[in-house]
Amino acid sequence: MSMLAVPAHAMNVEGKQQEVANVAHRGASGHAPENTMAAFDKAFEMKADYIEIDVQMTSDGELIAIHDTTVNRTTNGSGFVGDFTLEEIQQLDAGSWFGQEFAGEQIPTFEEIVDAYRGKIGILIELKSPELYPGMEEKVADALIERNMHRPSNHKIIIQSFNHESVQTSKELLPNVPHGVLAGLTWANVTDEQLAQFATYADYFNPNMNIVTDGLVERVHDIGMEIFPYTVRTQEQADNLFELGVDGIITDFPEFVYEHPVKN
Repeated sequence: MSMLAVPAHAMNVEGKQQEVANVAHRGASGHAPENTMAAFDKAFEMKADYIEIDVQMTSDGELIAIHDTTVNRTTNGSGFVGDFTLEEIQQLDAGSWFGQEFAGEQIPTFEEIVDAYRGKIGILIELKSPELYPGMEEKVADALIERNMHRPSNHKIIIQSFNHESVQTSKELLPNVPHGVLAGLTWANVTDEQLAQFATYADYFNPNMNIVTDGLVERVHDIGMEIFPYTVRTQEQADNLFELGVDGIITDFPEFVYEHPVKN
């Protein structure tokens, strides 16, 4: 059977069938250069449920998709993202570093991504380093509202950030759009009180996979949130998260979610 024909579900420890969202991290970034249309196209081709994108802002106020706050790692340029105009940043080669077959891939704009994939695949939007880009939350909100993507019926848009104040700001602007708080290793001992505070404005608690335990998953569920851990890069990591009963898996390799065996 083709891996893409295998449903993205498993059996959790109680023996209940469990649907797990397959989130392509920066697109299918194990197969194509991250945060490019090539990676997003590959994720769509692989039937992921969501693409995850990192949003930053150029010096002239345009929203673009790139992870690092500099262009050094993923392009042939150097310097801080926020020092480039959109025209300058789109002259960079964002594909050759991954493979010559991707030479000439550009850094896409947020609007370009949304227009290409809305209604086709879910979009998990990470506000990346929003403290560097005042007003970014408003620009993202404006772009979504302009396209009527802020409605309660639009279940395939999620906004998240490590900057939890930014998440609160975004939630105030887009009250009907689900939001998530990202949590690094320092949140390994998150308390019930902290989770309850997150739940006042967030629908997801999305932690580093290395702090996920069955107890954490249970506590997140008890407070009424879902949990999408990051970033899976091996089948073993995916299988472990399935067993812990998570709601989604953020992965560079969407096939690891589809290849998890369905227990009888």
